[in-house]
Amino acid sequence: MAKRLLVAYGLWALGGPLGLHHIYLGRDSHALLWMLTLGGFGAGWLWDFWHIPSWVATANGVGVAGDRGGTVPALSPLRLAGQVMVGMYFGLVAALGLPWVPVLLAQPLAVGLGVQLVSSVGDQTAEAPSVLAAAFLASLLFQGRLLAVLPVSLAASVAAQRHRRYKPRGTPLPRLPARLYHLGLACLAFAAPLACRGLCGAAGVVGTLLALPRAATELLLLPLRAIRLLAETLGLASDPPAQPPTTGFRARSWSQRRQWAYEVLGLPASASAEDVHRSYRELVKVWHPDHNRQRAEEAERRFIELQEAYEELGGPRRAAGG
Repeated sequence: MAKRLLVAYGLWALGGPLGLHHIYLGRDSHALLWMLTLGGFGAGWLWDFWHIPSWVATANGVGVAGDRGGTVPALSPLRLAGQVMVGMYFGLVAALGLPWVPVLLAQPLAVGLGVQLVSSVGDQTAEAPSVLAAAFLASLLFQGRLLAVLPVSLAASVAAQRHRRYKPRGTPLPRLPARLYHLGLACLAFAAPLACRGLCGAAGVVGTLLALPRAATELLLLPLRAIRLLAETLGLASDPPAQPPTTGFRARSWSQRRQWAYEVLGLPASASAEDVHRSYRELVKVWHPDHNRQRAEEAERRFIELQEAYEELGGPRRAAGG
C-alpha cells in the first residue's frame, strides 16, 4: 500500500518522539532509536521534518537505486556523532539500571548495542560482531571504569564506520503485529532495569517517609526527656525498679519449660544436644541486638528467650558432661 505524505507528517506531529512516522514508513530501527531516546533527544525529531518527503518516496519505491553490490556507503560525520552519543547514553543507562552486573560485561555490551542501533538506521548497517568486539576490547583496556564510556563508545563507532555497508534490497518486512511485538520487547529490555531501580529507590523513599512521624514524635518529646534526665541527676526523681522481661519461663513446670525451650529454638522434642547447640548459635546471630537496631526491643526479648531456652536444654547436659 502506498504511503501518503500527509499521514507521515501527521504521525510525525502526534507521535514523532516515539517514532510513529518511522513505523508507518517501515523504518523500524529508526523507530526504536527514537523510542529509546525520545526522538533523538528532541533534536532528531525536528530534523526529521525535512527528510520525511524523501523517506515517503523511498517507501513507495520512487527513485530507489538498484543493487549496489559491494558498494560502501559514504562516511557520514552526523551518523558517527550519533553513534558516539547514543553509545555513551546506553552505557550510562546500563551503569544506572544494572549495578549488579559486572561493569566489564554491562558497559561494552550496552555501548555496542547503542552504536549498532544507530548504524542500522535507514538503508545502512554494520557488522555487529566487529562493533561489539571493539567495545569489549576498549572496555578491557580502561578496566571498565565509568568514565571509559566515552572511549569505548568512540572505539565501537569507529569500528562501525569501518565495517559499514548497505542493507540488502528487496527484503520483505514482517507484518505490522510482529514488528510492534519486536519493538515492544526491545523497549521492555531497555526500560525494565531502570524501572526496577526506580521502584527500589521509591521503596526507600517510602520507608523514610514512614519513619518521619516517629522522628517528629521523638523530637517533640526531647525536652521532656531532658527535664526527666536532669531531675534524675539532681535526685528529684528516680526510675522504677527495672522488671525482667516477661517470657513466662519461670512460671512453667519442668516439662512445660522444656517444651517451650524446644519451641523457642525451633526444634522437635527429640532433637539431640548437637541440634540444640547448632540452632542456638544460628538464632543468636539472627536476633543479636547489635544486628537489629531498628527493632531493638523485640531483638532483646528474643535474645533473652534463646538464652533461657538454651540453658534449660543445654545446661544440664553440659553439667552431666563435666
